[in-house]
Amino acid sequence: MLCYFCAYLDRVNVSFAALTMNRDLGLSASAYGFGAGLFFLGYVAFEIPSNLILERVGARLWIARIMVTWSLISGATAFVTGETTFSLARLALGLAEAGFFPGIIFYLTLWFPAEQRGRIIGTFMVAVPLSAAVGGPVSGLILTATDGALGLAGWQWLYLIEAAPSLVLGVLTLTVLTDRPADAAWLTPAERTALAARLAADARPDAAEPREHLRASRLSALRQPRLLGLALVYFGLSTGLYAVGLWLPQIVAGFGLAPLATGLVSALPYCAAAAVMVPWTRRSDATGERAWHTGGPAILAGIALVAASQAPGPLVSILALSAASMGVFAALPTFWTLPTTLLDARAAAGGIALVNAVGGLGGFVGPALMGWIRDATGRFDHALAAVGLLLVATGLFAARLGRGLRKPAA
Repeated sequence: MLCYFCAYLDRVNVSFAALTMNRDLGLSASAYGFGAGLFFLGYVAFEIPSNLILERVGARLWIARIMVTWSLISGATAFVTGETTFSLARLALGLAEAGFFPGIIFYLTLWFPAEQRGRIIGTFMVAVPLSAAVGGPVSGLILTATDGALGLAGWQWLYLIEAAPSLVLGVLTLTVLTDRPADAAWLTPAERTALAARLAADARPDAAEPREHLRASRLSALRQPRLLGLALVYFGLSTGLYAVGLWLPQIVAGFGLAPLATGLVSALPYCAAAAVMVPWTRRSDATGERAWHTGGPAILAGIALVAASQAPGPLVSILALSAASMGVFAALPTFWTLPTTLLDARAAAGGIALVNAVGGLGGFVGPALMGWIRDATGRFDHALAAVGLLLVATGLFAARLGRGLRKPAA
């Protein structure tokens, strides 16, 4: 959670840097949206190879490598000079971070039985809204307090300061993380044996359970139609998440707020999201239902974004954006129980990476779409409505796709 907290902060602090960086570098809304979204093209390009390397060399070593390289590149973004260098820095950051999130999801499957994964993944992913909630006010403070220090702008200090925790955690990962339960010296021999037996039993499909296990090779798993369908669902969720996330500070700043106030107000939707994630995933685990626990919140998020596009004032807009954040963040961890249900252990690493890679393209499309519509219309409301309708369609598709994947409650 600490690693993901810092990873997400380094991924989206560009949204706060943009409050002054865009002016200093002469970036238009389209140039910013395109450059910010390029992170995900780099991410997708190296996603599957990175996750397969993680499976081969172990989570401890590979996650440490990912964190150290992304922290260095994130800090170096402080020295971009224009549209081209900004875009290259974002692309390189995506290449460096590729494999981290799906690697963690795969890592969790090595430690937790399937009936616990909803709440475990939900607890892990709370790091995302918490990162944004804490990072917003902190970023606003850094922008204001450091501007001009040692001849650097506030947005440059923002990149440098917020990259440091990732570098430290990357080094600590080598001494803290344990690859598999069998290697955990902090478990007793009896605990290691019991956990290994439980996970082995979980990996063997029970004919009585209405779930689909892929026993083919990784390549055949990657051709599974339902798996590709799940990738499309994640594409829709990612489009909504990053379309709003990478533009939220600029939307809020449009209310006439200073950087520090913008950071505080921008934190509100993420605080609301953090409050619902774990209870919602616990409910999914308790009932064994996955499809509507993914699709329902996505539909509500889409409706909320359409409402935000028609909001008569800042207060209603923030309330609607908060509801949208709650929906997207409730859907995401439950969604990640679906690929691990479809895949057996041999196909898990490549399959999860495929879903994350294809779906991650939404992280490019969302910000770029917002920027293009913003430049074309001079407003955010049409962009929010378009993304909202996509989320509604995504939610309906997820509910349809996930039928038959219900697992009995533990």
